[in-house]
Amino acid sequence: MKLKVVSIVPIALLTGSFVLAQTNDEQYAKAHKLKQEYKYKEALPVFQSLLKADSNNVNYLQDASYIYTKYSFFYAPAIEKMNYYNSAGHLAKKAIKLNETSADAHYVYAMALGRIHENASSKQKIANAKLIRSEVDRAIALNPKLAGPYHILGRWHRTIAGFSAIEKEMINSFFGGVPPGGSYDDAVKSFISAIGLEPKSMNHQYELAQTYFEMGKEVEAKFR
Repeated sequence: MKLKVVSIVPIALLTGSFVLAQTNDEQYAKAHKLKQEYKYKEALPVFQSLLKADSNNVNYLQDASYIYTKYSFFYAPAIEKMNYYNSAGHLAKKAIKLNETSADAHYVYAMALGRIHENASSKQKIANAKLIRSEVDRAIALNPKLAGPYHILGRWHRTIAGFSAIEKEMINSFFGGVPPGGSYDDAVKSFISAIGLEPKSMNHQYELAQTYFEMGKEVEAKFR
């Protein structure tokens, strides 16, 4: 009798573990589908549940970071937005620490940083410009077929291009300059690269049109 119990218990434990792992996989598939369908509000609690189950899963971390940023931008009250953006940055940094070669982790970290400093002072934006560019460049180097980093790079170039002469002098004097680029033409090239990889994304098209508009090319902006 004792031998039977001993032989059955490990099987039960293994079965339980398998069912739990299978449940996490199913939950992740559901959350990932919601992410692809732009249903960020519905995806957020699913990713939060997955992180409770396994807070060291790189896929959970980097996808949750993306969702936190998107949820904050579209749904969070103004007073709560920064908390979500900071959480997104924290999750992305943890994902990078666990897997430095994950292009998605570097991408979502750059995305969170961009939102965190979107309404910051010029000095804070300048100070953060190098880090954002570094993360974007790393993401592109790891996966040149990932559209998101090109989108952020386009916004980066456009932001630098829009700095005043005084702000650009601050970059050179206090921060030792920034990586090469920072022109509207560079921004256009980056957004075109993003569109080439994701031609159905209206977000890439919109940002390209916005860039043309800032360049004074209203005809090109109109027909994007």
